[in-house]
Amino acid sequence: MTSADEWAANFKARPLGEYLDDTLRVYSERPATDFLGKTTTYAELGDMVDRIAAGLQAMGVKKDDKVGICLPNCPYYPAFYYAILNLGATVVNVNPLYVEREMSFQVRDSGAKIMVTLDLKVIYDKIEAVRKEGALEKVIVCPMADILPQPKKLLFTLFKGKERAKIPSDTNHVTYSQLTANAGKYERAQIDPYEQIAVLQYTGGTTGVPKGAMLTHANLSANMEQMREAFITAKPGVERMMCVLPFFHVFAMTVCQNLSVLIGAEMLLMPRFEMKMFLDLATRKKATLCAGVPTIYNAINNSPETKKYDLSSIKLCMSGGAPLPVEVKQEFEALTGCFLVEGYGLSESSPVACANPLDGTARDGSIGLPVAGTKIEFRDLEDPTKQVPKGEKGEVCIIGPQVMKGYWQRPDESEKTLINGSILRTGDVGYEDADGFIYLVDRIKDLIICSGYNVYPRVIEEALYQHPAVEETIVIAVPDDYRGQAPKAFVKLREGENVSSDDLMGFLKSHISKIEMPKEIVFREELPKTLVGKLSKKELVEEEAEKRKAEEAATA
Repeated sequence: MTSADEWAANFKARPLGEYLDDTLRVYSERPATDFLGKTTTYAELGDMVDRIAAGLQAMGVKKDDKVGICLPNCPYYPAFYYAILNLGATVVNVNPLYVEREMSFQVRDSGAKIMVTLDLKVIYDKIEAVRKEGALEKVIVCPMADILPQPKKLLFTLFKGKERAKIPSDTNHVTYSQLTANAGKYERAQIDPYEQIAVLQYTGGTTGVPKGAMLTHANLSANMEQMREAFITAKPGVERMMCVLPFFHVFAMTVCQNLSVLIGAEMLLMPRFEMKMFLDLATRKKATLCAGVPTIYNAINNSPETKKYDLSSIKLCMSGGAPLPVEVKQEFEALTGCFLVEGYGLSESSPVACANPLDGTARDGSIGLPVAGTKIEFRDLEDPTKQVPKGEKGEVCIIGPQVMKGYWQRPDESEKTLINGSILRTGDVGYEDADGFIYLVDRIKDLIICSGYNVYPRVIEEALYQHPAVEETIVIAVPDDYRGQAPKAFVKLREGENVSSDDLMGFLKSHISKIEMPKEIVFREELPKTLVGKLSKKELVEEEAEKRKAEEAATA
């Protein structure tokens, strides 16, 4: 097995556009995307990239400029992504589901002057509001109808008038047809992959102001190559990747889009996750690869529709973005017959740092081994300059070529997060077993201190998932007069199940210690999720804080 140092020494960073060039030479006639039934070949994608790049250059876009992309998964996304990168400019990923305030912050913070979006009111109207307040100079508007197959294109044109935005004919707006009315000739930038920022990937901002992780061409190309080794069984020019996570999410950007381009895979694009759409598409196109968050796999497990479909073509699924409960993994594999492996990473690591191997040695409950060229260290929770002995719990720290350059215009935050400028502090607590497999215990910020003992919510959540009636669960810390803090569990039951909190408390007694027992178990019809479908604690923490304020006010 190649050591991390040997791999890193042999790795030669490349501008990302060169990977698309390679694929165009070999797989030009192979489908690049399938969007709602309309196929775009790699040759057609390459032509889109060239015409967009030429159009952007004519607009004045140059090296180091920031260009925002606010699109759902659709053929326009990879085309603009690679066109922007070929000019030496930087992609600023903007979530179309963000509210105007969030979009405005990202635009102003990044310095983006141009935004790419669709002619859908639900997205365009927010972008236009940001432009009118002076944060943007130009909006490039792409027509939804043009990427739809017949008869969907006709139906959309005839019946979706209320959903389409009215685009002003002025110098502030550029239509896709205006942008691409050229021969596709442009001057490609000379790029130093180690210095050139390819993407500003903003973190979620759940613990403060969102920060733009500066991901260089070298960072992202390293993670592409690392994913090629992680997906060692994937065959170039053969695979079909389910792209259910949005490309503006770093996991999907690297594993679904960039890896697909690297191996010439067909990207099966879903603009949003809908169960029937997912099952229909996976079956119709005989999907072979998938990347998703645990809640998606859990939803597939619990859908009565799943058993009506043949998902046997899927060979490998990767789960990331959140801890994968063992029960969800095992149930999904039994249901589909494919491998579901857990990976791990952060926006700041492009994102993948660890993944379980596909050689049959994967460990349930583990995030696997460091990917090629990567080292994981465990640092003291109080003093991150010190490593803890092997096997002991510590803060997970990542060393590898995929680790970001730093945070955009935030040197103080960069210094806090990057030890000696290169060792990435993750904020996660974990440990390593004797064979090098890594296990996460929890987020440092989610740690619950009960009577002086460290209690990790994930341990309680994993125990609850073992109960057959539990579909989803979140555990948070709440104040406790006696213990200081105590766990509180929120649970969504599987459809048709009916158990009490006493039943679950009794079940937990044989699975966790007394100090880890929840103070309370609350049942909910739905649990809060992030915009990409991950279970989210933030809303429940805020809810509990508001409840305490109200109780204190009533007492006063």
